[in-house]
Amino acid sequence: MFAAPIGDQLLAFIDEQRAMLASCLDGLSEEQARRRLVPSKTTLLGLVKHATFVEKVWFDEAITARTRAEIGIPAAPDESFDVTDGDTIASVLADYERAVSASRAAGASLGPDDVVTGNRRGPLPLRWVYLHVLRELAQHCGHADILREQIIT
Repeated sequence: MFAAPIGDQLLAFIDEQRAMLASCLDGLSEEQARRRLVPSKTTLLGLVKHATFVEKVWFDEAITARTRAEIGIPAAPDESFDVTDGDTIASVLADYERAVSASRAAGASLGPDDVVTGNRRGPLPLRWVYLHVLRELAQHCGHADILREQIIT
């Protein structure tokens, strides 16, 4: 795995962002979690669904080279924000936690300079993958903060 302490810190930052994004749903009603406040498909529930997609793209597709169809995720990122009638806060959070757990396991035996070959961008070092995921999670945590503020106040 990563050399300590930098690797441990990077993984801790990623886990912190994962937890922050999941917590955006804390105390909300199902209606609040689904509420659309912007023209895009972005909702709080949709953000967590998208984060599940992100985990599977970067820690399943990129590492295993399985296709998105094989993994069971949408072909395009925009579709990952879609919230279905069957989606609930509990079911989306459970899916997210499973994806995060699988992501941790997928990267556990790899080092930061190991190259993953399954992403559409081509071969990438795992370090790049972790930094990209951290950046994406932080961005979506910002989106979630703004949406949650609009819903709660």
